Amino acid sequence: MYDKDRRREKRKKWLLYILAFIIFQSAIIALFTLTIMKVRNPKFRVRSASFENFDVQSTATPSFNLNGNVQLGIKNANFGPYKYNNSTVYFYHGDTAVGSAVISKSKAQFRRTKKFNVAVNLTATNIAVNSQLATDITNGTVPLTSRSTLTGKVELMLIFKKKKSVNMNCTMEINTSAKSLQNIVCK
Repeated sequence: MYDKDRRREKRKKWLLYILAFIIFQSAIIALFTLTIMKVRNPKFRVRSASFENFDVQSTATPSFNLNGNVQLGIKNANFGPYKYNNSTVYFYHGDTAVGSAVISKSKAQFRRTKKFNVAVNLTATNIAVNSQLATDITNGTVPLTSRSTLTGKVELMLIFKKKKSVNMNCTMEINTSAKSLQNIVCK
């Protein structure tokens, strides 16, 4: 009788240990799935710019011609690299395209921000006379917007691949007296 009770107690103990192990493993898997395996959208932004050629005219036909480098950044918050394809960034003054820059195929490492420079030529010579450009140049700040879309894949654990598309929509101003890019706001 004493042996049967003892065996029953041992079985109950083992069953309790197995049940606790299953609950613990389920909690670990749930935590892993909700944090590490969650695929987030990377952030794609204009960070800064430097101009080598800065020519702004405020005569009867206002115009600007700027050559330089724009620094872009891709912030990858995922636990795996984001591999993206070739793309193009377009710059606009109002609704008029004033320049573009080519983005080469590359990858942003996991939990890192990839910063890179692209050459850009911003030219506004054929904008209509009644446009806002003359007023903007006179005021000393020329507002620009930049738009682009990056398509690529986030690779998790070297096994899972999830397609992600990232849109950039930034507003900024060119300060004509300081010859710099300022007030960069990206959504």
